[in-house]
Amino acid sequence: MYCQRCGAPTTETFRDGRMRPTCTDCGATTYLDPKLAVAVIIGQDGAILLGRRGPHTREPGKWSFPSGFVERGERVEDAARRETLEETGLVVELGPVLTLLSSPGETVVLAIYPAIAFSGEPIAGDDLTEVRWWPLAALPRLAFPHDAEIIALWQKHAARLG
Repeated sequence: MYCQRCGAPTTETFRDGRMRPTCTDCGATTYLDPKLAVAVIIGQDGAILLGRRGPHTREPGKWSFPSGFVERGERVEDAARRETLEETGLVVELGPVLTLLSSPGETVVLAIYPAIAFSGEPIAGDDLTEVRWWPLAALPRLAFPHDAEIIALWQKHAARLG
């Protein structure tokens, strides 16, 4: 890694309680901030919409929610709607954030939104090769360990709403 201030190489040094890239020339410390991503869970008639992840994604061939990265300067909710449209062709109305997920060592923080309404017919696009409605009792191989946690949270949220 190279210094963002002067371009010289960096080395790992202990700064502010942890190891961080520090410039060997000017001494500037680089803070490696997490990347924010969004996911949207869409339900209908006891099933959820999942997409099969494409070959150039993490966990290709496995199933997960429409998701993607928030772009700098973009509202988080707008990113969730954009990613859902790009990956499924659906226009969604979002409920409040269901949860934020992060874990030690992971560079991504994930904001999960429930869709409270949608329009259109699902069709795979962008990073997905297929989209399909899956009954909650017969889910496919999920892409990430947190996907089951997200589904459980969504079910509790839906039960509270009646």
